[in-house]
Amino acid sequence: MTQWTRDEVLVALNLYTRLNFGQFHARQPLVIAAATALGRTPGSVAMKLGNLASLDPAIVDTGRAGLAKASKLDRDVWAAFLDDSESVGLESERITAALAPTLAEPVDQPSAKLGHVVQDIPADYLTSRTTMVETRVGQRFFRRALLSSYRGRCCMTGLAEPKLLVASHIKPWALDKRHRLNPSNGLLLSALHDKAFDTGLISLDDDLRVLVSDRIKSLAEHGFARDSLIRLEGRRIDLPEKWRPDAGLVQWHREEWFECAAVADPRRAAGLPDKSGRLP
Repeated sequence: MTQWTRDEVLVALNLYTRLNFGQFHARQPLVIAAATALGRTPGSVAMKLGNLASLDPAIVDTGRAGLAKASKLDRDVWAAFLDDSESVGLESERITAALAPTLAEPVDQPSAKLGHVVQDIPADYLTSRTTMVETRVGQRFFRRALLSSYRGRCCMTGLAEPKLLVASHIKPWALDKRHRLNPSNGLLLSALHDKAFDTGLISLDDDLRVLVSDRIKSLAEHGFARDSLIRLEGRRIDLPEKWRPDAGLVQWHREEWFECAAVADPRRAAGLPDKSGRLP
């Protein structure tokens, strides 16, 4: 069998974001579809997923083993994705659509909300169809990766209804281009907890335990606030199967975003125009 090309490894990386660790095997339908498209055996594709898993700290730190033969190309692609997730993530989507069209998905899906990314983007940013399409593709990539990593459940409550789950950024889309599509810059949250996290009303400590702001604690007499938010104080989130939250980004959120009044409107906090076009 010939050596893997960079494009083929990008297809494998794309597939890695979609599947659970237990699905990295030759009988998995998406593995078979990718193998057919690439002219490789399902076993070869499954092994490549195992090689990528060996590079993911969320996998190896829990005692699970990927495969020990990740190539230099595997490592280079993995490092490139961590360094610039937006560019490499979108490239992996384009390459997958070209080489393995059976794995491609339509961009405009009228199904569940893809995530809150567009809410962080000024309307005048989406001035071209190319930008709009890339944004939607990026949303889909990011959400799909988090749904897979967190096994389709809110990491704070365990809620498992996809239509109520949001792919939430730890460091907002508008503030960090490098990590826009990095699953380690994300949490899968219910719509309520996404909003609370996105506006700095809750955060995480270094052990990934929930912190609740004094503003929310002041609502303790209200049963809903108490039961849905305040009771989470000190509870560790359910850890993802892949792509553990980046410690530096979690620290940034806690130190720069938590209980920060400016986050009432993320656009203004980012120095961008608000919905009405006013600058901060």
